Amino acid sequence: MEEWTIETWKEKAKNHEVTALYLYTPFCGTCKVASKMLEVVEVLLPQIPIGKANINFLEDFAFEQQIESVPCLLITKNGKEHEKVYAFESVQNLYEKLRL
Repeated sequence: MEEWTIETWKEKAKNHEVTALYLYTPFCGTCKVASKMLEVVEVLLPQIPIGKANINFLEDFAFEQQIESVPCLLITKNGKEHEKVYAFESVQNLYEKLRL
């Protein structure tokens, strides 16, 4: 997963049917597990751009998006916010949420 800026995420959302932005903090243990799960999903769904961003550097964005906690996966469909996922649960769950 590449580290994205918010501008990169917005550009990808405009140009792809589905995109995902994974918000994390580096010292969060749950985030590390979620990251591993997303790496698997990224291999299973290579057509869907998935990026990540350290929320510690995105205070204004986190406030605007009303991010409640990390890990958080922001999913866009057709350029619009579709869902915020906080409970990653399983690779299968993430796969189902992202596949077309």
